[in-house]
Amino acid sequence: MTQTARGDVEIQSATSAESSMFESIDPRTGEVVGQHSIHTATEVDDAVAAARAAQEAWAELGFSGRKQRLDQWRKLLAKRVDELAGLICAETGKPLDDAKLELVLVIDHLHWAAANAEKVLKRRKVSSGFLMSNHAATVEYLPFGVIGVIGPWNYPAFTPMGSIAYALAAGNAVVFKPSELTPGVGQWLADSFAEAVPEHPVFRLVTGFGETGAALCRSGVNKVAFTGSTATGKRVMASCAENLVPVLVECGGKDALIVDADADLAAAADAAVWGAMSNAGQTCIGVERVYVVDAVADRFVEMITERAGKLRPGGEPGANFGPITMPSQVDVIRRHIDDALERGGRALVGGEHSVRPPFVEPVVLTDVPEDSLAVTEETFGPTIVVRRVRDVDEAVARTNSTRYGLGATVFSRARGAELARRLRSGMVAVNSVVAFAGVPSLPFGGVGDSGFGRIHGADGLREFTRPQSVTRLRYRIPLNPMSFGRSKGTIRRMVRLVKLVRGR
Repeated sequence: MTQTARGDVEIQSATSAESSMFESIDPRTGEVVGQHSIHTATEVDDAVAAARAAQEAWAELGFSGRKQRLDQWRKLLAKRVDELAGLICAETGKPLDDAKLELVLVIDHLHWAAANAEKVLKRRKVSSGFLMSNHAATVEYLPFGVIGVIGPWNYPAFTPMGSIAYALAAGNAVVFKPSELTPGVGQWLADSFAEAVPEHPVFRLVTGFGETGAALCRSGVNKVAFTGSTATGKRVMASCAENLVPVLVECGGKDALIVDADADLAAAADAAVWGAMSNAGQTCIGVERVYVVDAVADRFVEMITERAGKLRPGGEPGANFGPITMPSQVDVIRRHIDDALERGGRALVGGEHSVRPPFVEPVVLTDVPEDSLAVTEETFGPTIVVRRVRDVDEAVARTNSTRYGLGATVFSRARGAELARRLRSGMVAVNSVVAFAGVPSLPFGGVGDSGFGRIHGADGLREFTRPQSVTRLRYRIPLNPMSFGRSKGTIRRMVRLVKLVRGR
């Protein structure tokens, strides 16, 4: 089995060809959490067909009808937060409070999607313009039909629900393929929806490895929303291209945090450490690089070193963060640390000895060359690279030098908004870290190798719909250019009219 940083798995399976089940494992202990089916292509096709059969009735409920049922699901999720949080802990190893924070975000986003779908997607009048003023014009956003969602393991509820909740609110059915590392979370979400909304089986689950995901891409779904590595995202796109299935792709990041000379250094240091180390650094929008203006670098480095040095990983309740969920990622983290140190970098906190599978202790690196793996590739571990820069102009240039463009952070009292606009990234937090992920009305997504398309917000609702434009003739006018029966002078008169009205 070949695994990648974002939690997706390549085509090879971890089980034999004869097996029809696989196990999810607690990465802290190696204990079996549950067993799940490896769904075949035929079974995936059946799930999509069942979802499609149920989708029409779901769409016919209208926005208010769907809101009522999604609200029922939301209330059930809120009532049973502890149950799902415990399962997230078991399958990812993250601390319980981190799992609960993830679910708080899930519940808030589900509420926003259900409450705002009608306002964003309903039919609305638009201007007909000068030439077509005798027509009424409207646009509305109609559901695609069935959305295939392929989710990651690092935030196994929050990330996929950014597609699932918004797709359902827009009137689609959903077939969800969770990561093979967190299938139990996916099963829990699907089962809870079925419990809350038993009369509308529009949320279906398929489980398995890469073959199952590939089958979902080829199953006839109307769109695929994928979260995972850039490499696997390209393969998903290739599979979908066979049938011109549109895709939404949210891949990795190498997010930077910029510290300006006038920044609140204590707040910036706290944000950098939390952004880099929370969830054991397994966050696509986590902080992996810091560029700090030289004038305040000494003090900032002291602060970040002190804070990171106090953190400890572990599987016990008091640990600051948990294990590396995907075993193969440990080798990636080790390789990045080794490469940085071999090329002249220094470890201010931790070092080679910090990698103790399944845990990795905090690592703070400095003096690392900009072309090293720790700067150019997604590490997805509790490491951070700090570099001094002359000024914020250099910081912006280095931040934008990566092929990724997911999120970024700026700490500056006077120039935060100005610097944010100069960054080539889909999202920026000013004087905070990853705050944009917690705002349901903000679109979430990246550019470059971080992917394209958006979840969350109005853009996220529209992402799961097809816009339909409609004109309706209100009255006839003498000049009708769209007819073989038009007079010879029709176009001449229209040209003259356009020159008079639009040519000034």
